Amino acid sequence: MEITLKVPDEIAARAKARGLTVEAYVEQILSRQAETYPEQPHRLQTASEIRVWLDSLAQFSDKIPPLPETISREWIYQEHN
Repeated sequence: MEITLKVPDEIAARAKARGLTVEAYVEQILSRQAETYPEQPHRLQTASEIRVWLDSLAQFSDKIPPLPETISREWIYQEHN
């Protein structure tokens, strides 16, 4: 792959200080990043895993108080006096 970009003077200076070309220095940085974040295959979840996740989201939904007919400013701020 070939990428063209404007290199900040700071990166060029760092490359020069290491005795590398800018290209070699950037390649070195990118290869280190690739090692840090290895590619992980995306696995689809099964129906039962999705059900468990949805159940965990709804775990305490029975404790959520019902909403009033009309939501007023007073109702929103009722506990902030």
